[in-house]
Amino acid sequence: RREEEDDDDNNEDDRCPQAGQEAEEEALHLAKRRKVLCSEFAAITSSDSAIARGFLAGNDWHMERALNAYFEPPQEKEKEEEAAAGEVPPASAGPGSCIDLTADATTSDASGNSADSRQQEDDSSFSLITWNIDGLDLGNLKERARGICSYLALYSPDVVFLQEVIPPYLCLLQMRAGSYTIIPGNVDGYFTVIMLKKSRVKLLKHEIIPFPTTSMMRNLLVVHVSISGNELCLMTSHLESTKNHSKERVKQLQIVLNRMQEESESTTVIFGGDTNLRDSEITKLGNLPNNIMDIWEFLGKPQHCRYTWDTHSNTNLDAAYKCKMRFDRVYFRPAAQEGHIIPRSMDLIGLEKLDCGRFASDHWGLLCTFDVIL
Repeated sequence: RREEEDDDDNNEDDRCPQAGQEAEEEALHLAKRRKVLCSEFAAITSSDSAIARGFLAGNDWHMERALNAYFEPPQEKEKEEEAAAGEVPPASAGPGSCIDLTADATTSDASGNSADSRQQEDDSSFSLITWNIDGLDLGNLKERARGICSYLALYSPDVVFLQEVIPPYLCLLQMRAGSYTIIPGNVDGYFTVIMLKKSRVKLLKHEIIPFPTTSMMRNLLVVHVSISGNELCLMTSHLESTKNHSKERVKQLQIVLNRMQEESESTTVIFGGDTNLRDSEITKLGNLPNNIMDIWEFLGKPQHCRYTWDTHSNTNLDAAYKCKMRFDRVYFRPAAQEGHIIPRSMDLIGLEKLDCGRFASDHWGLLCTFDVIL
């Protein structure tokens, strides 16, 4: 939009030599700019132009502040006013403030358990979601992005691995997922993201391992964390896509497996992501190392969560060809002193169509739970 504004300004110099005409043109230009802002606000929030104008005008036509005000529940505002009175700056005082992902989700408080029983349950287990959210598909992008946020609010996982995140998605997550620490694997194009629930998962350090010969901007995102006193190394990646790039994909998998084995023996290592792997490629590699397990296989190969990319059931791609693939996988290397963390279950998520008539992604997400032996 900035380039259009500059062009308009230059054209104004040519068209409007008189001051009165210039002022009139400027007013029209401002009105046009505000109309565009209203349209963008209404699209992001699924509201109408009147609501958009009200929030934008009340926040000096600053888009981020207006969005924060819209998504922020009233009780949060009261808390912030109290905090401001105590000389603590309010969270919405400037850009970069975050809104809790669960704040506007009606399903997020479905458990009904007391805080104490939830805490006990928390300490004895944790949950992880890995999901390729297909940010490169721009169709129904806002509706699908809100759908992803609703699923995350519903399941409230302790750890989230996302693939195919694009910058607007990252902005939405940063704004609405205030209860998570968000670590992106890049900030340009499309990339992976790891999200860690602040109340449960302590981030110790993170790093990005490049894939030296990728032609698709792929890398390995690694974080070291502590959960219930256990140190874990968590990894995600989006391995090279398509059948034609099998050789590069296997090279990348080898980097992942090597890195999993290099971690300290006292650390539990979990890798999850869109591997794009075919079983024949694992066989070609000589299968997984003895100390690394495929969690789906470890759990007895449950058929209900076998295929994560299924063009029979998922119509987002409207693909002429129909196939079912187990592209999304979770690998687990237990700590040498076994028994502290044990995979318990795996399920598919994202199986419901959204109101727009499409699914949140062309991939199903994987929800994994783990038991923590205290």
